[in-house]
Amino acid sequence: MTEDKSAPFSGSIMVVGGGISGLTTALEAAEVGYEVFIVEKNPYLGGRVAQLNQYFPKLCPPTCGLEINFRRIKDNPNIKVLTLAEVENVSGGPGSYNVSVKLNPRYVNENCTSCGECADACQAELPNEFNFGMNKTKGAYLPHEMAFPARYVISPQIIGTEDAKRCAEVCKYDAVDLEMQSKTLDLNVGSIVWATGWEPYDAAKIDNLGFGRYPNIITNMMLERMAAPNGPTKGTIVRPSDDKEPESIAFVQCAGSRDENHLPYCSYICCMASLKHATYIRARYPEAKIYIFYIDMRAPGNRYEKFYKKIKEDENVFFIKGKVAEVEQAADNHQITVVAENAVTGEKVRQTVDMVVLATGMQPTAANAKLPAGELKYTEDGFIINDMEQGGMFAAGCANKPADVVSSNQNANGMALKALQTLVRR
Repeated sequence: MTEDKSAPFSGSIMVVGGGISGLTTALEAAEVGYEVFIVEKNPYLGGRVAQLNQYFPKLCPPTCGLEINFRRIKDNPNIKVLTLAEVENVSGGPGSYNVSVKLNPRYVNENCTSCGECADACQAELPNEFNFGMNKTKGAYLPHEMAFPARYVISPQIIGTEDAKRCAEVCKYDAVDLEMQSKTLDLNVGSIVWATGWEPYDAAKIDNLGFGRYPNIITNMMLERMAAPNGPTKGTIVRPSDDKEPESIAFVQCAGSRDENHLPYCSYICCMASLKHATYIRARYPEAKIYIFYIDMRAPGNRYEKFYKKIKEDENVFFIKGKVAEVEQAADNHQITVVAENAVTGEKVRQTVDMVVLATGMQPTAANAKLPAGELKYTEDGFIINDMEQGGMFAAGCANKPADVVSSNQNANGMALKALQTLVRR
């Protein structure tokens, strides 16, 4: 679509997605004076980074980066945050987009003080999506300890029940509003940055690796939540079937990645994530044996290469170059046997361990839910292709390609600049 010189230009930017890329984009634009709308489908900001225990390069907790960003957002009147929000339609062109945003009800208003009495009164328990279903949460809940905005949510699943009534009755601040309805907001913005992020590839689709059939096979993001102090096990890594402290763990790299039947590409950071997970295990269980089955070990950049070399020096970490063909579960003790062919020696390897961690890859969110903007173009794998010549709409972070947090932030800075350029008439 060509730029319509006669159309009035908007001085606002919309950022779709409130993860680390979206936050960076929004802050960079707002802090030079532009109005920014953050549209986030979850009831909180922070995205995947909020689910991590630690992240590169300094292996610091998510509070390290997110807390200061939340404070900057709170202090900046140029930023309007819309949570539980979804873009339904985009029309117009660069400089003047008309966007319809659906706001879903939280059933809790701005009076909320996060006292938690509604959760105490609620009896219903639901799978905790933030922890990938590894534990339960109440039907009235705070998404996580660092949630921003710091307001509780009443699940739509309990609306109309006695539980919902109890939540309303116990609230001293009239914060629970069970009559909240969805509504649509129409906004005019000059540029849109799609920071819609990524989803862990569904490991249940990988038939030969046993996820979903055997409880002691988990994914890399599930391990990340286990290791987190606010996770389902409060930071303790244990075998799911019996809460046993694992004496041996196998990591299966490229689980579904670099595979024409699943994700044909490399997700860039999975190898380093597993090496990071090895440090989590080592910190808790110094004598545990760790087996890493890999196709190619990728450590992009000098900093990551040094980290890889440090892990290799650990005498209890064993690297096996070979693609895992199958896994088997023992009938008596729930141990898992990993079967692979060693690509160096040609020998068939059968390694029995207490737990298996599948290093599943990044899949762009847009691969499973196409975005409501006809101008956008995608790769075969669902990543958004940036059209720098046309401008107007851009993808930041993992919506554009697999990346780590540092790369996502750098990319988001660039996309903020491109979005601002669209607002300036040539």
